[in-house]
Amino acid sequence: MSGNDEGITLIDGGAPRPGKLGQLEMALSPLRPRPRKPLPRERTALAIWFWEIDRVLLGLIIVLIAIGLVAVAAASPVAAAKLSSAENTLAPLYYFYRQLMWIALGLPIMIVVSMLPRVQARRLAIALSIVFGLFLLLVPVIGTNVNGATRWLGAGMFRFQPSEFLKPVFVVSIAWLLSMRARDPSLPVISLTAMLTGIVALLLMRQPDFGQTVIFCACWAALLLIGGASMRIMTTVGLSALSLFVLMYLFYENGRERIDAFLFPVKDAIEGPDQVQLAHATITHGGLMGVGPGGGSAKFNLPEAHTDYIFSVIGEEFGLIACVAIAMVYLAIVVRVLLRLLDEEDSFVILASAGLAIEMGLQAIINMGVNIHIFPSKGMTLPFISYGGSSMIALCGGVGLLLAFTRRNPYMSRSPYGMTWSGR
Repeated sequence: MSGNDEGITLIDGGAPRPGKLGQLEMALSPLRPRPRKPLPRERTALAIWFWEIDRVLLGLIIVLIAIGLVAVAAASPVAAAKLSSAENTLAPLYYFYRQLMWIALGLPIMIVVSMLPRVQARRLAIALSIVFGLFLLLVPVIGTNVNGATRWLGAGMFRFQPSEFLKPVFVVSIAWLLSMRARDPSLPVISLTAMLTGIVALLLMRQPDFGQTVIFCACWAALLLIGGASMRIMTTVGLSALSLFVLMYLFYENGRERIDAFLFPVKDAIEGPDQVQLAHATITHGGLMGVGPGGGSAKFNLPEAHTDYIFSVIGEEFGLIACVAIAMVYLAIVVRVLLRLLDEEDSFVILASAGLAIEMGLQAIINMGVNIHIFPSKGMTLPFISYGGSSMIALCGGVGLLLAFTRRNPYMSRSPYGMTWSGR
């Protein structure tokens, strides 16, 4: 029996003989690449973290840290010159090198925290909120006074600001409490979170630290709105905030002085302009393109060029275009987080992640607003750009929590056998 197949011809009583097509395939077979064995896939914790982490968000944070290093290098000579004395002269880049040290401490904290599962990250945040809440209670008793404000504990290298560390973990704790409404709407979590926020606000006002008070209260209100609070509750919160603002202006001297200085600028030639006026003059001195790195002169008039008013230093030396670019990076971070949450089903993850992003964005808006003379002076740093150990380490910890909550398995959604779970 024989076949007329182009690939193989069968002959009666004999072995199969290749046809024309089969002969051609045999001739070309040495030219074909041999299939490679699949490479063994890494299963280390670091490899899993790399594939699950939001690398775009992490990259934006790294960009801010790099910008901050350049900005601190530009502002460090100002602070070093003002804090130097005949007995102790600081090097021009003294604060730049110290900022490198804080970054070297903060980045490992960010990575380690971001590797935690969601449940462990939530528990860590709740535990730390209790710890730093207790530290905040100790500030009026044993706190350290700097520039007329008692906001720190400890001294020297071991001095830290409890409110900076409390901020991200408090947001996560409030998000956890508010997420319980999804299980049992009868729980009085709104009243409980209002009481906790009020206690923190009173402690911060006593320091005094009006800027941080605004951040804590605004984040709480934003979480209420995201959590689905009724219009009646949000209206009550808004009217209460307006009433408290009026009472603050009438009876809170520190807040009243800052608002009066903003609304009624000092015209006395002896006293000179206030801090906000100096910041505005500095940020506009460089024009669109700036005077160049190290070429700024107006920055030497700023009281806190390396911390509260570093945005003005950037404007003078690198131009208003650089300031706009930095604002766009902060906006990209917030938008990235919110987009990441569009298909999230866990109410706690939505509240915690959105709250952490709003906290960072609001702090950036307040700092930049002060520098461009649309807000009164608040004494608040620019996230990841201003100099500061407490600020840098606390922000790294907060971003670590944010990265932990937004981690995703990129292959789980593609598998028909994948299952979802709340992670509570």
